[in-house]
Amino acid sequence: MIKHGHELKCETRENMRGGAGEVVLRAFLSPEEMNGKNRLFSQITLAQGCSIGYHEHHGESEIFVVKSGNGVFNDNGKEYPVSAGDVCITTSGNGHAISCAGNQNLELIALIILD
Repeated sequence: MIKHGHELKCETRENMRGGAGEVVLRAFLSPEEMNGKNRLFSQITLAQGCSIGYHEHHGESEIFVVKSGNGVFNDNGKEYPVSAGDVCITTSGNGHAISCAGNQNLELIALIILD
C-alpha cells in the first residue's frame, strides 16, 4: 500500500495543549491502521511563534523526531534547544512541551506508543 501525501488527513489545532498559535498535523496512519498499539503517528508543523503547551503522558510514551527547523524542547521543566536529527523522548509519567525557535517552520515526526 502507498499513501500519497495529498491523501493524508490534515488537521489544524489552535493553542494545542495550551500552546501558542496553530499546529498542523498530517496523520500517516489512521487509528485502525495502528491496531491499538499507537495513538498517533503524524507529521507536526509549528510555524514561527507557535508551540505545543506543557502536558504529561500517562500510560503512553511520545517520541518527536526533528525533521527540520529549530525548537526548544521542555523536558519536565528543563528546556533544551533541538534541531534536525534530534530525537525527544517522553515516557509515561513525564511531561513535555515544544516550541518553534527561529524563522523557519519546525517539522516533527511524532509517535505516541501505548503502554
